[in-house]
Amino acid sequence: MKRFFSVLALAFLFTCGWQQTSFAQANYATGLGIRIGGYENGLNIKYFLDSETALEGVLGFRPGVFNVTGFYEKHAVAFAEPSLNWYYGAGAHIGAISGDRYYKSYGKDRYYANDGILLGADGILGLEWQVTDLPISTALDLHPRLELARGPFLNLELALSVRYTF
Repeated sequence: MKRFFSVLALAFLFTCGWQQTSFAQANYATGLGIRIGGYENGLNIKYFLDSETALEGVLGFRPGVFNVTGFYEKHAVAFAEPSLNWYYGAGAHIGAISGDRYYKSYGKDRYYANDGILLGADGILGLEWQVTDLPISTALDLHPRLELARGPFLNLELALSVRYTF
């Protein structure tokens, strides 16, 4: 058992050292945090495949809705500043909606009772800042979402993400 933990510790140290040198442009390998948007809020994770390519996942929540969104993103240095990155990407979402709720429409109460799934295509365009000397990154992005299962309709959301990076 002692030998197993020694091998595991060495593998962990080797992996951390490899990530530190391999992800020089991104300044981190993985980030975990929160996303606050105009349309929905949630948890956020970003994982860099290499210095210019990342996968991002969002678990989004709003009243009566749960949504999972995934992005494939490309990153590039912004304004010749290594701590700033432009990024853009595409992805998809899937989720569920519980329609048992009231909402206001033109000053009148309306009842919405149509449960179902959400499914569609997503895009993302943003600017990310890796805070110097701290394991924190912040990102501001535009997230257009094309809902296909309940629509078609298009939403455009502005969101702020704050992540702990490691």
